[in-house]
Amino acid sequence: MSPLLEVKNLRVEFPTRHATLVALDDVSFDIAPGEILGVVGESGAGKSLTGSAIIGLLDPPGRVASGEIRFDGRRIDNLPYDEMRQVRGRHIGAIFQDPLTSLNPLYTIGQQLVETILTHLPVSAIEARQRAVKLLEETGIQAAEQRIDQYPHQFSGGMRQRVVIALALAAEPRLIVADEPTTALDVSVQAQIISLLKRLCREHGAAVMLVTHDMGVIAETCDRVAVMYAGRIAELGPVHDVIHSPAHPYTAGLMGSIPAMDEDRERLLQIDGAMPRLNAIPRGCAFNPRCPKVFDRCRSERPELMSAGSTRAACWLHAADRVEVAA
Repeated sequence: MSPLLEVKNLRVEFPTRHATLVALDDVSFDIAPGEILGVVGESGAGKSLTGSAIIGLLDPPGRVASGEIRFDGRRIDNLPYDEMRQVRGRHIGAIFQDPLTSLNPLYTIGQQLVETILTHLPVSAIEARQRAVKLLEETGIQAAEQRIDQYPHQFSGGMRQRVVIALALAAEPRLIVADEPTTALDVSVQAQIISLLKRLCREHGAAVMLVTHDMGVIAETCDRVAVMYAGRIAELGPVHDVIHSPAHPYTAGLMGSIPAMDEDRERLLQIDGAMPRLNAIPRGCAFNPRCPKVFDRCRSERPELMSAGSTRAACWLHAADRVEVAA
């Protein structure tokens, strides 16, 4: 089966007065139809930026400097704004972190849903409203017939996020980019939203790119996971293998920092240090100053993704010609 989305050697730059900052560097992955790909990493890793580049919403002066993004075989990173707007609404849906910024407070929920449906689907206003009510019911909003005429401020945070999911699905897109869709919600509502997203994508046959910093959400939801660090993919593979047998020291650190219910530990493990700033990314592997398994080659040569058992990792520990001894 050919991929629905292909990202190849994507490089995103932010020109400044002093230098050009490289925010994403040589990022490549794909998503198959119906697949849920998780993208995980610390703040500043480049997760949300990758999603923004895919849906064509990079904040200026950010730009795609090289590489390409293909959707269903068609290149979309170089489309004019109006053409990309049609792709974004009709074929690629987006769910953002804060539902308050995704919904216009001056319009009712129904007006926003109906407008989206009418813009992208060949239906009448009456059919669009019926579809909007059905979407609200599918996303678990009670008394949808009455609530469709209410405003965003009359909904709770969890209900607003359900409306945002309904908006993202309104034009029956084939891909949904979900950027931290559960961050602002409490834990019980998070679980409901994740299970709702999984069910709706399964029923609608949509693929999902799920951006999050929460490995628990990834484990519960995704088929495959891409672990990002400092604007590059550190590890990519099936979610079970990445979580239970991490091949990159950074992934192992992320997994080690999650508390286990069956272990009696006084302190949580942590990764020493912090994500490097864009203007101070170290030579070689960007993770080398924080890595417990660093050796000389890590400080001078930057690794590409290479085979590491059932996953692929950008780590010299898995190089076929490795002869160095870890220090």
